Amino acid sequence: QLRLVESGGGVVQSGGSLRLSCEVSGLMSSSYCMGWGRQAPGKEREGVAAIDSDGRTSYTDSVKGRFTISQDKSKNTMYLQMNSLKPEDTAMYYCAADCSGYGLESSEAFGSWGQGAQVTVSS
Repeated sequence: QLRLVESGGGVVQSGGSLRLSCEVSGLMSSSYCMGWGRQAPGKEREGVAAIDSDGRTSYTDSVKGRFTISQDKSKNTMYLQMNSLKPEDTAMYYCAADCSGYGLESSEAFGSWGQGAQVTVSS
């Protein structure tokens, strides 16, 4: 059974950095697509970044150049390095798997979601 466990959330000032980690277990295929999504208060859930088993990455426009998704296969862990954080990045961030093909902008960008880690950016 797929299990996604996030860590690394917290409170940071505008312009600061945070790194989220996701421990992954139960992936059934060596070919996969995973990523990160977020949901801000009063807004729909959205995808933020994705990475596949070949290391190809994609990002939603609002985080390009600031966020970097990566993975360490030896540790079964995926990361999201977030730099130059803005107050509008404040959200619950979710580790996610099973890219749907609808695009990162969709609230259904992924088929499976973790429990979430809160990221708060103060101005």
